[in-house]
Amino acid sequence: MTHDINPTVAAYLDIHPEVAAALAEGRAVVALESTIISHGMPFPQNVEMARGVEDVVRAHGAVPATIAVLGGRLKVGLTPEELHLLATDKGVEKISTRDLPVTVALGKHGATTVASTMRVAALAGIRVFATGGTGGVHRGAERSMDVSADLLELAQTDVCVVSAGVKSILDIGLTLEVLETHGIPALTLGSEEFPAFYSRQSGFRAPLTVATPDEAARVLKAKWDLGVSGGVMLANPIPEDAEIPAGEINPQIEQALRDMDALGLTGKDTTPYLLGRMVEITGGRSLQANIALVRHNAMVAAQVAVAYAELG
Repeated sequence: MTHDINPTVAAYLDIHPEVAAALAEGRAVVALESTIISHGMPFPQNVEMARGVEDVVRAHGAVPATIAVLGGRLKVGLTPEELHLLATDKGVEKISTRDLPVTVALGKHGATTVASTMRVAALAGIRVFATGGTGGVHRGAERSMDVSADLLELAQTDVCVVSAGVKSILDIGLTLEVLETHGIPALTLGSEEFPAFYSRQSGFRAPLTVATPDEAARVLKAKWDLGVSGGVMLANPIPEDAEIPAGEINPQIEQALRDMDALGLTGKDTTPYLLGRMVEITGGRSLQANIALVRHNAMVAAQVAVAYAELG
């Protein structure tokens, strides 16, 4: 299952040789984002996590392609040196799809969010992407209109995003409504309840379910074969031994939200702050849960990518 890259687009892309070979041969490739490296976790846990996640993808039969923008170049697959730069350089900006043209044109460094990773992955011909949690509708969005670009990107870009659901710091119910409005299949793997990032349960029924990664791959093929454009969210509940139950984590999330409001933070600064504050409030437990769920998502994404490649 190969993909011809538009020559104009190719002029902006640096595809790692390992990734390029896999794409040319129709083998399974899994895209990975970079915001979690530069803005989601402290050093050195971020480097250890990134390398570990790439190893998980390889161990399950796929090739990892961590995506970022470095020196204005769209990077699809990173060298160890590039990965270290992302993890340590304070000048790396968090960039969504709207920021891609500016970051490229001005030759800057950017760590890609779910939305911008999806867009670059699609340009390179990668159909499956693993992340931690997907963005969504922020709490209080009826006043702030703060809705993640991740949802709009899912509505138009043909990539499957494997995550542990939407981040539990968000309004999950409203997020599910927006996903439905935009015709985005929100599949939950192996559960009738939609997961909530740190927790396996959110209190919301899963709109759609699949039992296995193979079933998810068949959904992807049917969707795109039918010409139904746009992405798929595959919500993969955090492993039981790593979860923080909703009843325990929700009061801590409320505390983090109050602290953020007191600081007057808005926009793209909110999620990095909240994730960092959660690490402080939980004594590091949320960070361990985050690492566990990212690794689990990488495993499932690799399984989906392998099954999708085999469908031809």
